[in-house]
Amino acid sequence: MSAPSPQKIPVHDVDATKKRIHPRFTDGFYQRIRLISMYALLALFLILPWLKYDGRQAIWFDVPSQHYYIFGLTLFPQDFFFVAAFFIIAAFTLFMVTVYAGRVWCGYACPQTIWVHLFQHVEKWVIGDRNKRIKFDKEPNSGSKISKKLLIYLIWFLMSVLTATTFVSYVAGTSVMYSSWQSLGGIPFPDWPGWVWVSMFIFTFATYANAAYMREFMCIHICPYGRFQSVMFDKDTLIVSYDYNRGEPRGTRKKGTHPEHLGDCIDCTMCVQVCPTGIDIRDGLQVECIQCAACVDACNEVMDKVGYPRGLIRYTTERQLVEKEPSRYLRPRLFAYLLLLSVLVGVMAYALIGRVPLQIDVRGDRNQLSSMNAEGQIVNSYIIKVTNKTQQSHEYMLSIDAPEGLSLVTRFASLPLDAGESYDMPVSVVADPKVLDQKELPVVFNVDSKDGNYHASRTNVFTSQGQK
Repeated sequence: MSAPSPQKIPVHDVDATKKRIHPRFTDGFYQRIRLISMYALLALFLILPWLKYDGRQAIWFDVPSQHYYIFGLTLFPQDFFFVAAFFIIAAFTLFMVTVYAGRVWCGYACPQTIWVHLFQHVEKWVIGDRNKRIKFDKEPNSGSKISKKLLIYLIWFLMSVLTATTFVSYVAGTSVMYSSWQSLGGIPFPDWPGWVWVSMFIFTFATYANAAYMREFMCIHICPYGRFQSVMFDKDTLIVSYDYNRGEPRGTRKKGTHPEHLGDCIDCTMCVQVCPTGIDIRDGLQVECIQCAACVDACNEVMDKVGYPRGLIRYTTERQLVEKEPSRYLRPRLFAYLLLLSVLVGVMAYALIGRVPLQIDVRGDRNQLSSMNAEGQIVNSYIIKVTNKTQQSHEYMLSIDAPEGLSLVTRFASLPLDAGESYDMPVSVVADPKVLDQKELPVVFNVDSKDGNYHASRTNVFTSQGQK
């Protein structure tokens, strides 16, 4: 009997009558790695808003002021290139990991997986393990059942509020989220702006809905990653697979025996009971599989008890499992992703290293660029926008490089700017028409910090053509 191809990924229709899945929690090598990974990422998410750098929140996407702080780096809307580059690099990294190791992101690091795992543990803590939770769902409503449900809902709600508060802290700042209070009838109440309240509602609702109710439906029917994974898989991609030839025909048997007409699978269904999406891995690779390897650990535990070798369900590849050939882990497709990622990371690193934390923009007066003053000189008016993109205050000096006969006129001897501050400075360039030999001349505007550490320049045009 030949094995079904692990590359076949059936897509099932949405079953609106599908019952809630209550997975059995298991232990094992992969589950320990999974717990370390998930809880480390969760702790990082909760702790990062509290880190300080140079007296300011270390990671703060201050949307109202359009300043985005990442430790010592300050980004502005005009630096969107770096944000776009980061997400492109993250996407290609995910593609590369998928080509090599399948959907390990889904099983070990996806926020949906982490929060669903936490919410299901609340149910286990209040009700009990899998069988008790299934029985609990079938019981008629009673005082005990309603009180347990209310306790679960309350804990879920508090976890959702904590999640939302942490999310919004990255935007509003921890000082606004936790230090702004008002008294309503003697009761302390957060003194948040309106947009913070709206954000809190959205994130609380989304967390509660996704982790408490959507759960595996988010992974199976909404998240696009599971849909296009088949395009990225090949015969050498690591997947969780059932060894069909070794396990079939499945059947029960007495402990310590191995009937010749049966395979190693004792049909205990433990692999189904521990699956967070409720699939039977013995049916082959399916789009619902998030590759958490819970079935691997559960099956290995059963194999240990009955005295059979481990690995009936394991991480393997189609080439190993079906074609019985060694996997080709180093292959052109993987090298292509590595090369592309290296180029992207190199370009972004070069741009960040060469980024001058001082920006100057020059624009001419829209109403009248060129005019004549009382002394008969030609005057060109400009607006110089200077942006201090550092996280310290600096004082800047303005000068020009221009042909002889052109001079800068400004009311400011110097321009002090706080960290992240911008200022539109009106200036003029004047010239005696007798010394002008062209209708248009290049003018370079220079801005230098007083300490000499930062310099930026922009080139514009001085014109003597009258009204613009």
